[in-house]
Amino acid sequence: MITLRPVTSENFDALLALKVKDWQTKYVASNLYSLAEAYLALSSGETFLQPFTIYHHKQLIGFTMYQYDQLENSPEDAHPVYFIWRVFIDKKYQGRGLGKKAMESLLAHIKTFPQGKADAVYVSYMPDNEASKQLFASLGFKETGEMDDDEAIARYTIE
Repeated sequence: MITLRPVTSENFDALLALKVKDWQTKYVASNLYSLAEAYLALSSGETFLQPFTIYHHKQLIGFTMYQYDQLENSPEDAHPVYFIWRVFIDKKYQGRGLGKKAMESLLAHIKTFPQGKADAVYVSYMPDNEASKQLFASLGFKETGEMDDDEAIARYTIE
């Protein structure tokens, strides 16, 4: 069973010890960097990033972080959405379907609208990251054709 849990002083060191495979480091920021981003966003009042640890039963296996914010195509077209910033499964636990289960748990959590109602969830990833592309597509994310810097953007419609 996969559960999302808050980052605490009790799991902080274990969270920082998690690592992806060497070839994956170009695709995902470290957990420490992600936590620093969450802190800076919160302290600046710029936005709110929600970090979570990912557990499989009692074992810490990963990290995720999302944002609730306004998507603005234009000032009159602003609407609330969720953005997934990170999904990170430790290299020891990859290849077991736990990344997909973690994403399913994260989407189920988001569908409870913890920060507010929204009609979509967005994620971005490097176009050459086939594993992420396939994972997100298997969950119903559709590429929008847009890019965020050098990352492809995909959208999941909340129904």
